[in-house]
Formats: sequence, structure tokens, C-alpha cells
Amino acid sequence: QWVYNILEKKAEADRIVHENPDPCHGFVLVPDFKWNQSQLDDLYLIALVHRRDIKSLRDLTAEHLPLLRNILREGQEAVAKRFGIPGSRLRIYFHYQPSYYHLHVHFTALGFEAPGSSVERAHLLADVIDNLAADSAFYQSRALTFALRSDEPLLKKFQEAGRA
Repeated sequence: QWVYNILEKKAEADRIVHENPDPCHGFVLVPDFKWNQSQLDDLYLIALVHRRDIKSLRDLTAEHLPLLRNILREGQEAVAKRFGIPGSRLRIYFHYQPSYYHLHVHFTALGFEAPGSSVERAHLLADVIDNLAADSAFYQSRALTFALRSDEPLLKKFQEAGRA
């Protein structure tokens, strides 16, 4: 619900860094709660898409390329304008598995080791765009590796199913 409150401007409207209001190809860029906004070394923003039918990386197809390209281009431009950090100094990625199932993209300072920014969980937006441009069903058919903590309920489900 908090994602929808942000998208509907019922919460955090004053924290919006950038918005593309297009209902199909638009998004809102806001600071992540983990970032105190007092220094740029640990910059951390989240792009929340307006569409509610895309839950995770698995749902993406070539149909979503205009949305993804908007997030990449406009997100980089907004960060450069607002914070003076060029796109070449950003890590822009999806988590898989995500912590919540509404498509969102993480923008972090390149030198910042944000939780989940390592290779076993992060999928770079530029790579996702390239993969979908080459194969529309790439993320529906590809095996995606991800790490789980020993106390996560999802790990228990995989163990019960004999898959971990």
C-alpha cells in the first residue's frame, strides 16, 4: 500500500525527485528510506513504475522496453540535475527476488555497496534492456539465481519442495 500511496501522492509527495506521469511508460523517482540524503556517497533512490500489472523482473518482455528506457534515461538525467552525479557513476538495477512485488528499479552511487547490489541478486537495468531487445521472453524462460538467508520462509519452501 505504501507504494500506491507514493504513486497517488498520498504520501511523500514532497520527496519526489522526478516523475514521468505517463500511466504506461511513467514512473516516480524517490529517495529510498535507507538513504539519509545528507551525503552523496551512499545515494539511494527507487524508481516506482506507475503500472500495477508488472510485479518483478519475471514479468518483463520487449513490450516494456519504452518504460525501461524511460527509467534509465530520465532517471540518470534527474540524478545528474538534482545531485550532480552523472549516469556513469550510478548502479541502476533490479533485485531478484524483490523485497516487494511492484516493479521498481534501484539507483545507487557506484561506490556504495548497498544491500542486494551484488551479482547474485542485482540485475543491471542496461543489461535487462539489452536482453529483452534480443529476446522478448528472456526473463520468462531463463533460470535466475538468487541468494536467500537461512531464516527466509522462501528458502524453507524450496527445501520442502526438494529444490534447495
